[in-house]
Amino acid sequence: MVAATNNQSIGIPENMLSINNLTILYGKKTLFNGVSARVLKNDRIGLVGANGSGKTTLLRIMAGQQESDDHVVVRSRYATVGYLPQEITAFPAGSSLYEEARTAFADILAVQHELEKANIRLGTIDHAAPEFAALLERQGRLQHQLDESDIFRMQSQIEKVLVGLGFREKDFGRPCEAFSGGWLMRLMLAKQLLARPALLLLDEPTNHLDIESVTWLEEFLQGYQGALVIISHDRAFLDGVTSRTWEISLGRLTVYKGNYSAYVKEKASRMAIQRAAYDNQQAQIQQTMRFVDRFRSKSTKASQVQSRLRQLDKMDKIEIESEERGVAFRFPPAQASGKLALAVTGLAKSYDGETIFSDINFELHRGDKLAVLGVNGAGKSTLAKIMAGQETADAGTVQYGHNVKVAYFGQHQARELALEYTALETLSHAAETMTVTQLRSLLGAFLFRGDDVDKKVAVLSGGEKSRLALARMIATPANLLIMDEPTNHLDMTSQDVLQEALRQYDGTIVIVSHNRFFLDQFVTRVLEVKAGRASLHEGSVSDYLARLHRQEQKKIRPSSVSGKLAPAGVASDRERRQSEAKLRQEKSRLLGPARKAAEAEEREIEVMERRKGELEQLLADPALYQDQEAFAARSREYGELGRRLKRHLARWEELQEKIEEIEARLEDGESP
Repeated sequence: MVAATNNQSIGIPENMLSINNLTILYGKKTLFNGVSARVLKNDRIGLVGANGSGKTTLLRIMAGQQESDDHVVVRSRYATVGYLPQEITAFPAGSSLYEEARTAFADILAVQHELEKANIRLGTIDHAAPEFAALLERQGRLQHQLDESDIFRMQSQIEKVLVGLGFREKDFGRPCEAFSGGWLMRLMLAKQLLARPALLLLDEPTNHLDIESVTWLEEFLQGYQGALVIISHDRAFLDGVTSRTWEISLGRLTVYKGNYSAYVKEKASRMAIQRAAYDNQQAQIQQTMRFVDRFRSKSTKASQVQSRLRQLDKMDKIEIESEERGVAFRFPPAQASGKLALAVTGLAKSYDGETIFSDINFELHRGDKLAVLGVNGAGKSTLAKIMAGQETADAGTVQYGHNVKVAYFGQHQARELALEYTALETLSHAAETMTVTQLRSLLGAFLFRGDDVDKKVAVLSGGEKSRLALARMIATPANLLIMDEPTNHLDMTSQDVLQEALRQYDGTIVIVSHNRFFLDQFVTRVLEVKAGRASLHEGSVSDYLARLHRQEQKKIRPSSVSGKLAPAGVASDRERRQSEAKLRQEKSRLLGPARKAAEAEEREIEVMERRKGELEQLLADPALYQDQEAFAARSREYGELGRRLKRHLARWEELQEKIEEIEARLEDGESP
């Protein structure tokens, strides 16, 4: 980790770091080909690209952790640099969490120590001594440095950052060696945030954070006084923090204005323009070559032929940018299960006498897509393992519905792959009914092409192992997927395709993830695990976070009714009851019709789903095929029923959105 002082940006030059014609070759592979860029004061840069494109290598070179040729990377002498790697660096044994966080202020604490020594010395020497004047001047410089620093707010800053990243106050005195790797990564991040270098380089800072900590970090970095270069596979995080995007693709670096979403749009526009220009030029070249081929042998046209050939030689050829390969797959069609997919009743789990959670109860129906959210240590992964049958609960039951088949992808599933097997062997052991051709096709969809399928698991990168574990999971069809952090080690392109596959998946999904944008595209329900309990919320992750935000806002502002501030002082019981009665009447008036309509839709949907299940059983009966007329009639009914069900579900969803919108506005004290 690059040393970083508690630094203000006063006097820091505009151009803090320059990369000039960086070229790196690994054997025959070109990692960087003439890469040039610069980081300006207060830049907010997202560094993106496919896995293996060189993002981490570039960040290490910028941080001075990896050597490059002289004058290729030029850093300002006055700008401090901080670097957060993906891997944990060693912490000294014996230091507590708080003591280790305090080392972020090491430079200014050294100044304070020097000032104390100077003050003591000044009290022991004669004012007339030659040393006194020089020592007095030194004391003044040290005192000025101390006054310019934030050392007097050091304790509050340490506590704010540690709590923001998920540590509890009771953790402050615990030794560092008592924390897991994920929590030590948080401590490393905390030290960099406290040091406040002028240029902060972060490699996947959200990897070990829960959604609450990611949200806090996003807000912290939005107000950061310094430049940022961030590698992250969390699109929502990049969108919230960055204002420029560097893309590394096929050895080149391209700079885009705007955050990640703006980059995606601009890149698509650039590619469209580039393809159009390329097509036009290719048409012009073909037309010229047809003229040359036709008149090459005619002496009367020789000068014109040569002129056309010279034009081709002088033409600046447009090279169409090759697009990076991405994962391309769809989950196999899920076999229909019963309406109830999963029922969790009275679930409880403890470790070493400490209760992780207790009395958890909820149900999932066929087609539900549930996100499990909560702070690290709340028990999300444990709950997922119990639901998947990978771990045993201390109390309670997990009951699967009729015909439910479970597939599980664990957070550390990639670590459990047999190292001695090849990628092809790993998949063949999981899917014995698939042919070698089918196995190779599936591996190809996960970027294992050609000889890659014969690589031993032991030599695969973290991303390759995760992709292989995902491929192994979907090799056998299932209708209940339980996934714990499936996007770890997947690049943006791979995440997008997995996200689309999960959106189109017709089975039931339970997923633990802190990637907000990824979840938001397909999740329909949220299970919040907090303080040993679990609560179920309808809607997307954004809906859930918006509710939390409204609740927090209500805690810190005056209470209100129908958009009007409550009078100062404590309202009397009579006034309070009148206000509550008025609010109930308003809710009843506004919500009554929508709720009545939604209940009618629910009853209709239940009838149709029951009939749909009956038809599925009939159509699955081989005897029905003997009567073609009856089979055709049932097939037509099934198709029409599916279309009607889709319309009623859409109407029910519209009504639910309307109800939630009215409730949210009433909670906020607004008039709908």
